[in-house]
Amino acid sequence: MAAFKNAKGKPVLQKIVTAIQQNKEYLSEVDGLIGDGDHGMNMNKGFTLFGDAIAEKDISFTEGLDELGNLLFGQIGGSMGPIYGTVFMDMASAGAGFDEIGADELATMLESAMEGLSDIVEARVGDKTLVDALFPATQAMRQAQTEGIPFEEALRRMKQAAEQGRDSTRDLVAKHGRSSRLGERSRGVLDAGAVSCCILLCTMADGMLEQMGEA
Repeated sequence: MAAFKNAKGKPVLQKIVTAIQQNKEYLSEVDGLIGDGDHGMNMNKGFTLFGDAIAEKDISFTEGLDELGNLLFGQIGGSMGPIYGTVFMDMASAGAGFDEIGADELATMLESAMEGLSDIVEARVGDKTLVDALFPATQAMRQAQTEGIPFEEALRRMKQAAEQGRDSTRDLVAKHGRSSRLGERSRGVLDAGAVSCCILLCTMADGMLEQMGEA
């Protein structure tokens, strides 16, 4: 089965940076409907700094995730810095010894991110947060691995699960953060964190597929 080579991860990291930059206004627009409206600005700041930091570096995928996580932890305002910082640092830690990343390895990395998140936030599936995109994507990758699905198809299933999870937040009532104060009025709008998480997961998958020649 095809696998993604960890050492060849820089183009994927750069693709993620570009995706956030291109969606910064959309993310802030979504966030502004029930939140502070600064999600896109904050994400763009952190990811742009990361992109600049690795521009001249020869860096692996997991090395880059660790650097990204540390940078976001210190540079993004509000709750998203610690949240995404934890996600990426825990993914990096779980995958540090992998030369190649396939369905089993990526599932392990995503599961580590979920475990790390559960230690710092109370949000669970259905609470209208990025967990609603990350958790089903993680489940989809592990299920694909359990079924022996080729990695390329597993990545496509992960993308679909992330997109469905993102879309599910439209009908949910926010239970955490500023938007939770709105109660029922938060229903009918996508969660900005779920949107950005979906962008990150889908772009990561697309980048890996491109590097493996399967996009």
